[in-house]
Amino acid sequence: MAIRIFETDPDARPKGNQFADDVVARFHSGRQVDNIPVALPHWRITTGDPEAAQAVAQLFGGTPVTDEESAAENNIEVQTGKAKVLVVIDGPESVTSDMKLWNSGTLVHHCDGVEFLSPDDLVGRPCGCPILMEDRKAAHKRKMGPGPSIAVTFKLADDPELGKFRFQTGSWKLAEVLHELDNSLSRVGGPALAELTIELVEYTTKKGRDVSYFKPVVKVLKSWNDAIADPKF
Repeated sequence: MAIRIFETDPDARPKGNQFADDVVARFHSGRQVDNIPVALPHWRITTGDPEAAQAVAQLFGGTPVTDEESAAENNIEVQTGKAKVLVVIDGPESVTSDMKLWNSGTLVHHCDGVEFLSPDDLVGRPCGCPILMEDRKAAHKRKMGPGPSIAVTFKLADDPELGKFRFQTGSWKLAEVLHELDNSLSRVGGPALAELTIELVEYTTKKGRDVSYFKPVVKVLKSWNDAIADPKF
């Protein structure tokens, strides 16, 4: 299943190229502060495995901190000093996406942007989401429509033996270029070396207002086999 948001608004497609239980840890591009989402300039990693926490801290910086009061499975956090890490993505099947709207922890709308994906009695029926991309975003901002739910599963290029990691995001910016990521992974035809980056975007609007924000970027570099065969790697 994949997002189909460009079927209804093909002009919004950017031009040019641009989950399992065995996940050892998760990457985060933000955190909740007083129930308000805050974007981060560096990757935050959470896990329930003390050894994995220590390993990523040695690779990327930071100190494992355990939240003893948390009931969450991944209660160990490492605030790294890295905005960019090299990862190994097995292929297009390692990137999943759909559209979801949650209300007080309950999934109230689940679709691919065109048709419902759940519940069973609605699967395949038109979901009624807005046709235009901007209208989709506006509806989601008002909590009246679903937003992207994207997951990327990978291994760390610096230590693949640590196991699988996952980055999950609701980024519209990443959703808009998922087709490019899928094409790049398909062209490699196997495990690919990629960059997982938190990128700072800064610009000035026509009205003179300065805007800045962080966005997650996944960039395929080359075949993993080619990477490990390169003596410079």
